[in-house]
Amino acid sequence: MFGTTIGRLMGSTDQSAMNIQAQAELHHALWLGLQLMVTTNRSPDEVGDWMFRLFRRQHLDKFLSSFGKLGLMDLPDAVACAKYHVMANSIGGVSVEYMYEGDQKAWVRFRYPRWMYHGPTICGMPDGVSRGFLNGWYAYNGVSLRNPRLGFVCVSEDMTGEFGLCGYFKEYDHDLSDEERLQFASGELPPSYKAEEQPVLPKDQWPEERLKKANRNYAMDYIRNGLIELKALLGDELTTELGGKAARLIGLQYLAQTRDIIGVADGDLTTASDYLSKMFSGLGDRVEVQAGLDEITLTQHDPRIVRGMEGDERNTVLSIWIELWRGALSSFRQMKTAEVDIGDDQIRWVIRERVA
Repeated sequence: MFGTTIGRLMGSTDQSAMNIQAQAELHHALWLGLQLMVTTNRSPDEVGDWMFRLFRRQHLDKFLSSFGKLGLMDLPDAVACAKYHVMANSIGGVSVEYMYEGDQKAWVRFRYPRWMYHGPTICGMPDGVSRGFLNGWYAYNGVSLRNPRLGFVCVSEDMTGEFGLCGYFKEYDHDLSDEERLQFASGELPPSYKAEEQPVLPKDQWPEERLKKANRNYAMDYIRNGLIELKALLGDELTTELGGKAARLIGLQYLAQTRDIIGVADGDLTTASDYLSKMFSGLGDRVEVQAGLDEITLTQHDPRIVRGMEGDERNTVLSIWIELWRGALSSFRQMKTAEVDIGDDQIRWVIRERVA
C-alpha cells in the first residue's frame, strides 16, 4: 500500500510518526474516493469544472507564497516554474522530473504511479479532470508571475493513454491570449533525464519530521479545498450527500490498514477509543478521553481538518469528515457508534458498542 511504502522509505518506527503516516494514507484515500464518487455520479463537464475550480484555488493559495521560499525568484520564469513543480510536489510525495532545454523552455514529467489517481482510480477519471487541472494551475503561472509571455504546452496526458502527464513551460516572444496560455502538442518528447539537474528541497529546512507532516497536510488540503469548491459548484445538499458517502466508504475500507499502521487491535470499546485517539493525535490535535460504564467520550480540540475555517464551509467539511470516522467505527468486528457534538473549537465524540 502506498502509505506503508512511504513510511518504510522514511524509516519511521515511532508511534507519533506512525499516527501521522496513517492520517496521510487515510486522507489520500479519501481524496481518491471523493474523486471517484463525483465522477460516477456527475457529468464529465461538471467534473472538469470542479477540477478547474479546485486547482485555481490551490494555485492562488500556494503558488506565489511558496515560490520565493524555494529559492526560485532569480531564475528565468520557465525554468523556475518547472523546478517549482518538482520541488513542491515532492513535499506531498509526488514524483515529478525536470528537464532543462533552455532558459525559455523547461520540462516537467509526472512519473507513475500517479499520486492524484493512485492505483486503479486512474481508470475512472474523464479527460476533463486533466484539462481542469492544467487550466486551473499550469496555465495561470504566467499571470501570477506577471509574465504575459509565459505559457504551458502539454505533450501527453494521463487519461488519453499516452506516456503520462508531461509538458513544458515556455516563454514566447509575444504576449499570450487567455486561450494561448495552455496549448497541446501531442507527439513531442522531453529531453533526456539528468539526475544531476534535479532540484531538491534544502535538507536543513525540510527534515524528515517536517516532510511527514507536509505529506499528511498535502492530502488534507485537497479534501478541504475540494469540498469547498464542490459545494460552490453543486450546492451543500448534494456535496454533503456525495462527500458523506465517500467518507463512510473510505472509513470502512481503510480501518484495518490504518489499525495495522498505528498498532491497534480489532477489539472492544477501549480499543476503538485508542484508535481514534491515536489517529486524531496524528493530526496534531489534542484529545481528552473520559471513560464511562458503557461509553467513552473523546474531546478533540481545535481539529486540524477545519482549522482556520468558519461559517458554512466549516460546517460542510466537518459534517462530511465526521462520516469518515463513523465508517471506521462501523468496520470493527464488534461495531461501534459515535454520537457527535460540534463546538466552536472542539468536537465531542461519544462512542458506544452497537447492539442488535
